[in-house]
Order: sequence, then C-alpha cells, then structure tokens
Amino acid sequence: MHTAFDEQQHAKAIVFKALHERAGIFAAPNPWDAGSARMLAGLGFEALATTSAGLAFSLGKPDGEGAVSRDETLRNIREIVTATHLPVSADLENGYGDAPEACAAVILQAAGAGLAGGSIEDATGRPDDPVYPFELSVDRIKAAAEAVRSLPFPFMLTARAENLIYGRPDMPDTIRRLVAYAEAGADVLFAPGLKTREEIETVVKAVAPKPLNVVMGLGNVSFSLQELADMGVKRVSLGSSLVRAAYGAFYKAAQEIQEKGTFTYAAGAIAYGEINGLLR
Repeated sequence: MHTAFDEQQHAKAIVFKALHERAGIFAAPNPWDAGSARMLAGLGFEALATTSAGLAFSLGKPDGEGAVSRDETLRNIREIVTATHLPVSADLENGYGDAPEACAAVILQAAGAGLAGGSIEDATGRPDDPVYPFELSVDRIKAAAEAVRSLPFPFMLTARAENLIYGRPDMPDTIRRLVAYAEAGADVLFAPGLKTREEIETVVKAVAPKPLNVVMGLGNVSFSLQELADMGVKRVSLGSSLVRAAYGAFYKAAQEIQEKGTFTYAAGAIAYGEINGLLR
C-alpha cells in the first residue's frame, strides 16, 4: 500500500503524461485484476486503465448501480498498480458522491493508491435522473482538478460526459459539457457512446488542444486504431469489452458442458503453460 508518493509512481505519472503529448495514438486496455493486468503488460501495452464493470462482475455485482464501494475500487486499483510497471488510470465512476468535495477526496485517495490518472463522470447512478446538472458537473471537475494540482506529480484527470450512454443523445449538450470540463481543468476528455466518424472528429476539434479518449469494443462501432488516429483521437480504452470477452468464453464453455455434455471448448483455450509463462 502506498503511504507516500514514491519515485516509481512519479516516474509512471511522467510517462503517462508523455503518452498524451507525443504524436500518434495509444491504447490503454482495461484489466479487472492483477492477472489480467500482467497479461496485458506482457503483450507490450504502454498503459492500463481500470474498469468499474470488470471489477463489479468479478465481485459478483452489477455495474453502474452503486453496488461497488469506494474501498473496493481502491483495493482493486492497488492490486492492478502493483501487478505491473505500467502507469494506470482508474475509472473512479462519479467520485462516489454528488458533491464536488467527494470528487476532490477520491482523486487524492486514488493518487495515494498509486495511480497516474483517473476519470470522473457526470452520471449520478440514479435511473430517474441519470446525469448531473451542467453547473454542478462543472464544479465537480473544478474540484477534482484543484485536488490534482495539489499533487507533487502530474496526474491525468479525465472528465467524462455520460449523456450518450444514458439515453440522452444530445450532442450539443455533450460537447458543451466536454468544453466546459476542459476549461475547468480536465486533462483528457471522454464521451462514451460516440458512434460516427463525424461525431468523433467534431468532439476532437471542440476539445482541442486537449486530448480525446474514445472507447472501443462496445456496441456496433468498430474503427481501427489507425482510423481513430486519423480522426485525431489520442487514447483508446476498451471499457468492459475485455472482461466481457473473457466471461463470454467462460460462460459458453460452461453452457456447452451443461447443455451438451461435451468439452470441445478446451481446444480453443489458451495453454496452461502459456498463462504461467505470462505471469512468471
């Protein structure tokens, strides 16, 4: 556990910031535990990001309903951070509280857990009122940014506008929010649910020169890294898609045994020795 900010964390934070400032694009895939983090590091990725959905599923809980506590999230962050040499950014959901002070507090706690960055979203977690009002949303990012500035190393604050994935397909409001979050001090902007080249390019231009994170592997949107780079995207995350791919294979395998009494799934499984080698 990190009781103080060490040199290694400082170095990771500088590397993570530099990834956003160099030319081109990079992918920050989303492990859900130490093992998946080490496998991704072994494949040569340069940074990782946590996934609230992956953590929730691994704990046997639903995502997006406030079922996972802040302490559970911080514990997961520490496990992933200590598993590899890579910089890690965390999904800090809505800051685990409505007030700007909650966002500031969770940024400091997350930094204390060893992170190089983290995201705060404007989703409330309440189905009847899914997105915070504009002014409160901006104040929450301002408070988070102020907390970041108190740290002795760079910490990449990502601000997320959640309209599009909560049934509010209001692009003008989404862009207005992202621009306001950039002005409030966010380092990276993110609006999950962007679907078309036109939408992505519009948001890239709106938030420039700040970098845009785009999520792939969700729904029916499938651009390549090169295509996204051509649109001006800086960072690509994968949300819950890797954990769903893993659980999908597990579920289909168990289904085959239960329904057919056969075990053909094993032919497509990664070899025991290969996993051991990746984790050794």
